[in-house]
Amino acid sequence: MKLLVYGAGVLGSLFAVRLHEAGHDVSLIARGERLAALRRHGVQLAEGGSPAVRQVPVPVVEHPIGGYDLTAVFVRTHQVDAVLESLAGGDGDVLFLLNWAGGPEPLGAVIGGERVLLGFPTAAGTMDGDVVRYRAPTFTTRRVPMPIGEPDGRSSPRLERIVRDFRTAGINAKAEPRMDAWLKTHAAFEVPLGQAVSAAGGPAALADDRDAVRAMIRLIRHNLAALPAPPVPRGFAMLQTLPEGLLTVALRRFLRSPTAAHSGLAGDSPAVTAEYARLAEQLSAHAVAR
Repeated sequence: MKLLVYGAGVLGSLFAVRLHEAGHDVSLIARGERLAALRRHGVQLAEGGSPAVRQVPVPVVEHPIGGYDLTAVFVRTHQVDAVLESLAGGDGDVLFLLNWAGGPEPLGAVIGGERVLLGFPTAAGTMDGDVVRYRAPTFTTRRVPMPIGEPDGRSSPRLERIVRDFRTAGINAKAEPRMDAWLKTHAAFEVPLGQAVSAAGGPAALADDRDAVRAMIRLIRHNLAALPAPPVPRGFAMLQTLPEGLLTVALRRFLRSPTAAHSGLAGDSPAVTAEYARLAEQLSAHAVAR
């Protein structure tokens, strides 16, 4: 499989390394200082806080040149429009592995609906200068598989092939028949949570503000009720049915946990803020349309 990875941040870099080391023809697209660093040292990886840094010479390019069987896109929600423009008129399938609650239609309108696949990455990590610091076991975890799917939910030969190739490379991918609903459900939960954490100054600070947690829960429930389809996975329906007091206790406990402290929720960068704003717009647009 000839693969282009669009986005050389944490997730794109980890994904490119995994496929490259599995023997696939992989190119990683980057620009500016990131491009220069990748050309000098390759993708630099370190597990957690380890001082040991591994260098992997993944090929890098500055512009998509076409001829790829699959382009995997790892960017922030608000950066998708620029990516679509660069991929318009090209060929090959495009798998959007990112936060996206806008549905497949605006993606297909630019690059062609027949090229679009949807998904969501399950790895995590941070950038430490030019070094990607990741939390094991990243994409290989058996507890949280990486869902990908066709926009219309069908089981297609290309979806089966991509899942099989990813699994062969050690990436725990799975076919998700309701991928669009999955992404909308995730955004309905993540946006209120992320924005509340940012406003409070961090997960632990939010946990200390019972009223803010309750307000967040109510917004999550509002978002879930406005979805055009039932929540996916089904477990998210509990956020609508469990007593508010019980949810408040559970979420405050989570916010004080090491998992929350070391997750992307702890970040408060302009890019994260812009992403949440775009996701909130997408959720509002679907609520109005409904």
